[in-house]
Amino acid sequence: MGAAENRGLPVVLVGGLHADARREVVEHLLRAVPGSVALHHDLSAAAGGTVRRTVRDASGELHSGEAPLVNDCACCALREDLVPELERLAAGGLTRLAVVELWDSVEPRGMAEVIAAHGGDALTLTQVITAVDPALVLPCLGNGDDLADAGLAAAATDHRTVADTWARQLEYAPVLALAGGETGGEDSDEDRDEDSATGYALLAQLHPTAHRVPLPAGTEELARLAFAGFDVEMAAAAQHPACALLPQEAEEAGVATLVWRRRRPFHPERLHRALEDLTCAAARSRGRFWLADRPDTLLAWDAAGGALCIDNVGPWLAALPEAAWEMTPPTRRAAAALDWHPEHGDRCQHLVFTSPGLDREGLVRLLDSCLLTDAEYAAGREEWKRLPAAFDSLLDPAP
Repeated sequence: MGAAENRGLPVVLVGGLHADARREVVEHLLRAVPGSVALHHDLSAAAGGTVRRTVRDASGELHSGEAPLVNDCACCALREDLVPELERLAAGGLTRLAVVELWDSVEPRGMAEVIAAHGGDALTLTQVITAVDPALVLPCLGNGDDLADAGLAAAATDHRTVADTWARQLEYAPVLALAGGETGGEDSDEDRDEDSATGYALLAQLHPTAHRVPLPAGTEELARLAFAGFDVEMAAAAQHPACALLPQEAEEAGVATLVWRRRRPFHPERLHRALEDLTCAAARSRGRFWLADRPDTLLAWDAAGGALCIDNVGPWLAALPEAAWEMTPPTRRAAAALDWHPEHGDRCQHLVFTSPGLDREGLVRLLDSCLLTDAEYAAGREEWKRLPAAFDSLLDPAP
């Protein structure tokens, strides 16, 4: 099972909005790994001031309890209670694998980093798994409702949407466990078969490097992967806009991925006018880009379910003095070196759009129309900085 088993209690996170698929994945792990125990915090009753914790094995519930709400935040209560509970399991010496079943809208990255930071020698995070019902991939990815409206918010201040939460759950985990039935059987529902085919294609294009494990056929493989090991720092780097391994061009089962790359900066006003059309052009889009009036600022593009988030994630590497490069992570320096331009350095437009029914040609035309024209580009950076600052309200909100 690997060296990680000797460094502390192996811990695997199983998350995802698809609750039935998630529970199925946990049950398969409990049955496949003797001595495994599942820990689950139910946040649905957090409005009443407590979070319910249950611990079970393959035979059923072992014990349960409640954790008090912390700062009116159910996820905070989970963080405060999770590591001590895992440490108790480790101290007991009877547990071979701790399976942490995350609640619906809890994102695995935060919990993975909590365990890595506070688990010490007693705990070793060995895998992160997202449970997926293929037929529900597109419906969740296209759902722009707030989590609060769906009854899934983890705090009163939780303003995430179903779609962006699902996208992060999906793209962070190295293992996607596919549950909820297979397509193609004579008695299967045709609509579900079609939705599942679309879901499989979306999974393959949105997260091509993930291990996709169908259940129940892949139960043994899932049990093996649960002990494979997980690097929190590498996982974080893989999500950082400056060096993320974004999807490649693809087309399957009516689902297509467009990779759009250019060197010329965006005209801020024209891009701002096109934001709604660009956001709605695909079920999922993400990447990095730059604006002519902010030539030193690396901007992240993250869209799902018709909602777009644009973030300032700091300077481009080319905007930093060389002496500061040594303080940046090696993964970022390597990514920049692979894509270095003699004039612009690592500044680039790199946006990826994935969706059923994607209008590739129309999308390319729209994106290209938002770039500086030849005359605007030739005017140079000092003139670029005088262009209308259309993104100030998004990037520099009032205090």
